Amino acid sequence: QLQLVESGGGLVQPGGSLTLSCAASGFSLDNYNIGWFRQAPGKEREGVSCIGRKWNIRDYADSVKGRFTISRGNAKNMVYLQMISLKPEDTAVYYCAGERKSGPVCSISTATQGRYDNWGQGTQVTVSS
Repeated sequence: QLQLVESGGGLVQPGGSLTLSCAASGFSLDNYNIGWFRQAPGKEREGVSCIGRKWNIRDYADSVKGRFTISRGNAKNMVYLQMISLKPEDTAVYYCAGERKSGPVCSISTATQGRYDNWGQGTQVTVSS
């Protein structure tokens, strides 16, 4: 069973940067579509970004385009989410998730979140002055 662990969250001022890490134990993430999702208090979980297996095709939510970058690490068990120009509305618990049942093009839409069957425990990101 794929197990994912997120890290790198914290408190940052508006305009600041953070890089989140998603690590797998004993598995290569190259064979998985990996998504980053977030959930703010009182709100539904939303997709932030994903990277597809095989071709590394990326997708981003409109709200983070140009500010967030998803990438795979040189170590095959790592995926990163680099976040710059952070805003208070980016405050949420961030989760990484993996799946390999669908094709090599990933998705972060609400309708397809059910594809992801391996989830981490989340890491808190707070953007506040």
